[in-house]
Parts: sequence; C-alpha cells; structure tokens
Amino acid sequence: MNELFENYRNNNSKTNLNQKPIECLGMTFESDEERRMYFQNILAEKLKDPKFRSIEGFPLGKDEDILALSDPPYYTACPNPWIDDFISFWNNERQNLNINDTELYHREPFAADVSEGKNDPIYNAHSYHTKVPYKAIMRYILHYTEPGDIVFDGFCGTGMTGVAAQLCGDKPTVESLGYRVDREGIIYQKESNENGKENWIPFSKLGPRHAVLNDLSPAATFIAYNYNTPVDIKEVEREAKRILAEVEKECGWMYETLHFDGKTKGRINYTVWSDVFVCPYCTSEVVFWKEAVDKETGKVYEEFSCPHCQAILNKRNMERAWVNRFDPYIERENGQRGVVIKQAKQIPVLINYRIGNQRFEKAPDQFDFELIEKIERSGIPYWFPTKRMPEGDESRRNDDIGITHVHHFYTKRNLWVLSAFFNRLEKTKINKRLIPILTGGLLGLTKLQRFKPKTTFPNMILSGTLYVGSLMREWTSFQWLNGKLRSFSKALSNTRNISYLIAETKSLTTLVIQNNKVDYIFTDPPFGGNLMYSELNFFWESWLRVFTNNKTEAVENKVQGKTLIEYQHLMTKCFQEYFRVLKPGHWMTVEFHNSKNSVWNAIQEALQVAGFVIADVRTLDKQQGSFKQVTSASAVKQDLIISAYKPNGGLEERFRLEAGTGNGVWDFVRTHLKQLPVWFANKGKMEIVAERQNYLLFDRMVAFHVQRGVMVPLSAAEFYQGLQQRFPERDGMYFLPEQAIEYDRKRMKVKEIIQTALFVTDESSAIQWLKQQLNKKPQTFQEIHPQFIREIGGWMKHEKPLELSEILEQNFLRYDGKGDVPSPIHSYLSTNFKELRNLSKDDQVLKLKAKDRWYVPDPNKASDLEKLRERTLLREFNEYKDSKVRRLRVFRLEAVKVGFKKAWQEKDYNTIIAVANKIPESILQEDPKLLMWYDQAITRSEMK
Repeated sequence: MNELFENYRNNNSKTNLNQKPIECLGMTFESDEERRMYFQNILAEKLKDPKFRSIEGFPLGKDEDILALSDPPYYTACPNPWIDDFISFWNNERQNLNINDTELYHREPFAADVSEGKNDPIYNAHSYHTKVPYKAIMRYILHYTEPGDIVFDGFCGTGMTGVAAQLCGDKPTVESLGYRVDREGIIYQKESNENGKENWIPFSKLGPRHAVLNDLSPAATFIAYNYNTPVDIKEVEREAKRILAEVEKECGWMYETLHFDGKTKGRINYTVWSDVFVCPYCTSEVVFWKEAVDKETGKVYEEFSCPHCQAILNKRNMERAWVNRFDPYIERENGQRGVVIKQAKQIPVLINYRIGNQRFEKAPDQFDFELIEKIERSGIPYWFPTKRMPEGDESRRNDDIGITHVHHFYTKRNLWVLSAFFNRLEKTKINKRLIPILTGGLLGLTKLQRFKPKTTFPNMILSGTLYVGSLMREWTSFQWLNGKLRSFSKALSNTRNISYLIAETKSLTTLVIQNNKVDYIFTDPPFGGNLMYSELNFFWESWLRVFTNNKTEAVENKVQGKTLIEYQHLMTKCFQEYFRVLKPGHWMTVEFHNSKNSVWNAIQEALQVAGFVIADVRTLDKQQGSFKQVTSASAVKQDLIISAYKPNGGLEERFRLEAGTGNGVWDFVRTHLKQLPVWFANKGKMEIVAERQNYLLFDRMVAFHVQRGVMVPLSAAEFYQGLQQRFPERDGMYFLPEQAIEYDRKRMKVKEIIQTALFVTDESSAIQWLKQQLNKKPQTFQEIHPQFIREIGGWMKHEKPLELSEILEQNFLRYDGKGDVPSPIHSYLSTNFKELRNLSKDDQVLKLKAKDRWYVPDPNKASDLEKLRERTLLREFNEYKDSKVRRLRVFRLEAVKVGFKKAWQEKDYNTIIAVANKIPESILQEDPKLLMWYDQAITRSEMK
C-alpha cells in the first residue's frame, strides 16, 4: 500500500497550504482531500472487480453513486476493503503502548438497571425505524471494554454504537450517566452495600473505543457515517443556510396565502389535506374532514351523515372519489416518459399560516386553489427520484390509492423544494455532510404525515409503516428543513470529540474480519417480520441512488419468500460470523424487541447454534425503567437484553477431549458459573439469579452438547445429583466455592430475596411452579390444589391436560406417615411451629403433622422417580410415533421432548423429523427445546 501511496503522491504533488497534514493507516497526507482522493481511486478500481461486487449484500447502484457517498478508507457505501488494515493498525498501536491483550479477561454479564430517555439531540437528529439511545449503549461498552478496544455492530442502523464507543472518551458525557471520573481517568459507579450505604466503586477507564460498523442498508451506513465523522459545524451551518435561502427565494411563493382581509400575504406553516369519498346512496362527494371530524375535540366519528341525502355513513361503507391525471415523470416500457394515473382524491381543507409572529387558521380560498393549480401545471426543473416502489410486504400498501412511485408520496411544491435543495447541495464540497439534512427531513415532508386535530406533536407518521391516513398534514418544506439543520447542528456540537469510525455496507453473513479480533459486540438485530427495513429505507436510498440488496436481509417477508425458518437461518449465519470474530471469553449484548415467542425462540436457537452461551436475559420494564430477569415462558412482547459469551478457547479445547463424558459436563458448568453474576440487587432487595437454578443450568448444558453434535451423558436427575455433590447451593442457586462465600456475605445482610415469577402454561412450567411452592412449604394435596387451579388458567390449548395428582406422583414424593419424617418436611415444621421444635424425626406428634405432605425429593431419590416418569412419557411418545394421524392436535410436550432426546442419543434423526412433522409448526417454533432437537436432527440427517 505504501508503494501505491508514493506513486500517487508523485503524480499528485499539489499542496494545499491551508490544511494541516493528516495521518491515516500509517501514511501521512498533506490534506484530508488528498487522503480521500488517494483511497477513492483505489476503491474505484475495486468496484470494477466482479469478485468484489459478488460479495453478499453488495448494494445496488452505479459506481459513481457508490463513490459519491463513500469517504474511504473510513466509510464505504459498499464492502470496505480496509477494515482488516484498521484492525491490524489498532492492534499494533496497543502493542506500542504495551497494552497486554493476553491478560486474563473476565466480566460478569451487565445486570444493572438502564433507563436512558430518547429526548437527546444526537438521538433525535435523524429519524430511523429503531434506535437504542447511545447513552444506554455506553453503559455496556464501559462495563465490557477498555480504552482502545474494538467494538463491533453488524446491524448498526444510524450508528449509535459508534457514537457510544467514541464518547466513552468524553468526560462530561460519561459523568452525565451518573458516574464519577478521577484525574487518572478511572470511572466509578455508585453501589449500595448490604446496609444501604452508598460507595463509589471503580469499574472502567475513560477513553474512546474503536468502532467497526456494518449494515445492509446504504442509507443506514450513510447516516451512521455522518453521526460518527468530525465536521466543521460552522461551515455546515453557513453552507446549508446559504442554500436554503437560495431555494426559498426561488420557491417561497408556493407557500403564500391571503389573510382574511384579502390583501395581506401570510406564510403557510402547514396545509391539511382530506380524503374525499362517495356516498353509496346518492353518489355525491363526501369530504372526510367536513363530515367525519369534530373540529373542537379532534375526535373522528364512527358514523356521520351524508351532507346531501342525510344517509348514515361510515368510512368502511363508502367508495373513494378518484381523479385521473397525467404524470409526466413515470417511465414507460418504451423508455418514454408520461402516463395517465388514477389516484384517490384529496383536497386541501385547512391552512395554518403566520403573519409576523402571529398564527392564524382558515379554510382554503380561491387564491389557494389557484396557487396549487399553478404549481401542478409547472414542471420541476431538477432531478428527483421517480422509481416504482419495490415489491414488498409494506412498500406497495398504497398501490390501491394510486401512490405507486416514490414521487407520489410528496405534494408537488414539497417535491420541488426538496429537489432544488438537493441539486444545490450536491454541488458543494461538503455535500456528504449536508445530505443528512435532506434525508432527515424527507419522511416528515411526505403524505405519511398524518393530521390529528388538537395534537401539537409535529411528527405524526405511523412508525415502521408507509401508512397514508385520511387526513394528511403538508408541512412547509423550509420550516421543516431549517428545523433539521438546527437539530443536526445541536447534535454535531455534542460529538465534537469524535474521530473517524470504520463502516461498510454489506451483509453481516460474510465478514472479512479475521478470527478472534473483536473485543465486544453490541447489536440490535431485525426481529422477524415487524419492520421491513429495505422497504422503509427505499425513500432515503432513492435520493442517494444506492439501494439495499435484500437477498440476505434477515426478515420474515412473504414477497421475498422468507418465512420464520429462513429468518432463523439468516440470523444463524449472522451470529456465526459474530462468534467467529469475537475473542474467546468475550461478550455480546443483543437488544431485541420480541413480538412473538416463535421469533424469540428463533433468536435463542440461532445464538446457540452459532456457539454462544446465553448467560443472562432481562426485559426492560418501560414503566418502571428497570430490568427484570426473563425465562422463556414470560418473554412475550417485551424489550429484551440478552447477554451471551463466546466460551474461552480452553473450554472448547478441553471439551474436544472430554466430549460425551461427565468431566465434559462439569467443566462446562464450572466455566458457565464463573460467567454468571453472583448476586443482583434491585431496589434494595436481592433477586434470584435465574441462570443459576438447576433446571436452567441443565438446559444450557444440554444445548452446549447438542449444538456441538455430542451425546448428553447425564439424565436430568443425575445432573441435579452431581450439582449438589460438586457445588454449594444457596436459595435454589448453585455457585463456585469462592462465589458462595461472596454470596453468603451479602445474603446475611439482606432480609428479603425475590423469587423469579413463573407462569404455568404447560407441564414443564407446572413442575417448576410446584417445586417453587413445595420448596417453600411441603403441602398436602388439599392445600396445594386450590392454588394450582388458580395458576393453570393459561394452559396452552395443544398441551394435554394433566391432573395435579398425576404431576405430583411422577415428580414429587409424599410422606405416608411411615418411617422418619423426611428432612425437607422436618425443616419446615420445626422452623414454623414452635411446639414442633427440637423433636426427633421419629416423634409421633411430628409424624402426624407431616403425614400426606408432598415435598421435593433429594437428587438420589429423584433419579428413581425420573426413570419411572420417563418410561411413562416414552410410552406416550411411541404412540405419537406410531399414530397414523397426520397432525397431532393435543399431546404431551414433555413426552415429545423425552422421545426426541432418546432418539438423539440413538442418532435416530428420522424419528425426530417424522414426529416433528405431526406437530403444528407454530408450536414447534414456540418451544425452544423442541426447536433445538428438530433443527439439529435436520442438520445431522443432511450430513449423513
């Protein structure tokens, strides 16, 4: 590369004396422009290479448009050829600073409350479909990393992870999170000890982290680049104001209106447009605004009268009124432009305007209608996008009202102003820094902008959709764009200490980053079919002229032919790349909005197939502003924070030698326990760490084996027995010996411990709920039955109903009054009844009180119970296997799980697949254990 640089320098020796020399990748350039041109020439050559263009997710666009957006080597609107060079350069810097990467790295999952508001200049400067506040991300980065570490986000969106990584070096921003920073740059967080006393504990260091960002969308990475690149704010403001003034001089007349006196001109703030319908009884036109809206309250009537025939109408029983008009911008098949189109009729019904500092409202008059007609007859003298909306689940929802192309989403005058603004800013030297003012304002100036009377909030777009309402507010373009300029200026002034980030545009499924190079990953991936990013980003990308290649877009999308299975497959490929580049023993945080259990299970399965081990799952309680631990049964419709780690190299190497043995099991458990938080306090109360409970440890152990194609050597009962023998148990949780000492010290000073809430929906959760109840208090059938009946209201329809007596007999023990009183019952009775204290286990009074109580057996006796239960369950499974029915409607999930496990151990993958095909797909996708066995059976059968 240095030889190329010298050749370039010799051929381009002009020096700009007004700019200081800069360094990039170890090379010195006389100016930033020289740096840009040098790398742009290299990128231009790369773009001619068919192999380079065949990289997965390579965006759709011409070379000149990709180059126009890019700022190489930092940001490219295509795959970035220099990412590995930067990572090597950063690692060399660390070595030169004597930073020892071989030091033992250890972090527990971040388990503190995080509640960062979205009312922040940086957050609000540019809209996007989903964003995580950068200050929330900073807390994770500070916890998991050191200054100079490499942070990666492969679904970067607007680049908030990059902003967060860089602002970890900004003292005022770090202190705004409630932390303290001393003179040496040590960061302290406030913690309350067991007595409620607050102490400041060191936990991190001040200093920027290096960010590497990736996204499939050119619009997303371009916005991210602008958030994360140094800029001369005064120059941006000066140039933007100059251009806006020029455009206003040209187009200001389009937003004029006459005051009530018919002489004084006012400047329009916004115009409200209304749908027009046709009465099905008299065929007269009905203006929605006039007849269906209460102007005083803003309420929309369910029913209203036709102003012509007084028939009772509602929106559903009316047809739209239509207009035919000539659109000169749509290209025909023969290459010529101009077609007649049919669109739903909308008319202006209200104008909000100002004269000086005073605001007024009026109905449009003859002047306003003539003005609109004049604009419609005029031709726009600048380029603007006229592409057909792409095929998709969301992008063509407005075809049936005649909004079929990008330019149809704008009124003629707003489109004129935007194109005039874009034409001028493209010609400036700093066009990359000005375009976000345009893209930031694009959506707000479309017909997506709904109008709700008596609502003052300016942006009323239905988030994540392209919905056009019956009442539309057309904002004046200058007002909106000036507001965006102010927002960007404010945001960029808050990022004055940032340097260049590294970003690229391509699919996450194929990274060029070498193995084990990234220190931490924060990611907010797509979640199923909730948002169609490539369709929603089409507005921005049509102006940028570079488009998302959605072939590897991880979504559920009917038009793209992607079901939940394809979504899970793509997410697995993405997580496998995350796993490959992350350093062993390091962490990934996944922020995920879960709308369906099936999508949540797909994410879990994808994580585990990739090799990650989930250590903590929490849900953000938006009302309380706190995090709560989550089990799969309750993880519905909530924002989840998943903490997962890549097992260190030592464990993986040892496991290859110990796979399928008890030693391999306990090696995994020890390593996993070391990664889990020892304790977690919430509002002064200690919480059970769910992942330390025996059944979740068993699930993680099984998943670790299955995903690596290894036989699980222990049954659940044998595993539980081994846990008790090897690890200290406290409050139903298991610890390493040194962790138990720390837990005991904290536990002694806490009065209350909060149990994880359980919801009974099937046999498995019923067993866990009963364990929780009987551990607290061994009870008779008569005592526990009323509670059980209250809890099973949410029993799933497909799950075979079970009597309480059957569950108790197969999973618990009942004291029949013979022999000594079992220890769990003896402990409970002697603790809670004064008269029963200090009695021996064979005392008749004690035995009488204990008789017929059910209790949780110790692991030795549980093993025999489990064998009996498994025989019963396997009999049921064999009935399902041999049944001739094509679809099982009601069945016992636990029987299927036991049968799948046995078939897996015997490598009978066809049986797993055959029975799975009898289970409704929705149920298969919503149960993480069934999904794991089934996915692995499919994979293994294909490998035969």
